Amino acid sequence: MSACRLLSFHPRHAAEVATWALSAGEARAWAGQATPWPVPASVILSWREEPDVRSWLLVEDEAPVAYGELWVDVEEQEVELGRLIVRPDARGRGVGRLLVASLLRQAARTQLPTALVRVVPDNAAALACYRHAGFTPVDDEERRRFNAGQPLAYEWLRHDLRAPD
Repeated sequence: MSACRLLSFHPRHAAEVATWALSAGEARAWAGQATPWPVPASVILSWREEPDVRSWLLVEDEAPVAYGELWVDVEEQEVELGRLIVRPDARGRGVGRLLVASLLRQAARTQLPTALVRVVPDNAAALACYRHAGFTPVDDEERRRFNAGQPLAYEWLRHDLRAPD
């Protein structure tokens, strides 16, 4: 893998990123149960309008290879990694791990103590990626609380942003 850089997401990439979910199930796992498939670029552009969302693009040799967001919640003192996806032909090469590590560095800059991520339970690749990055499952009580009102029972994982890498 060539050198990759994390850049602030630019709207010109929305149409390309929208094509990375290869099925309706993958689109829902990536972006939520109500996400249509094929995913319209307008959906991705609408995410940028959310005030606490920071969108990022991982590029390799200037070509986009992964997308992810940080959802900053100062009141709850946490940052959630959300809507991560890797370009289909870049999967299986460690790009997801690099994206997660890069997003964690950005999350640490918020000075908030905790990063969270929610994962569809059968997404073994994502769970392995997050665990490799140092995420650990939240306890059962927290998981029940976090899943209250959610469309499905997610696996929730936590990362201490104050801990040295």
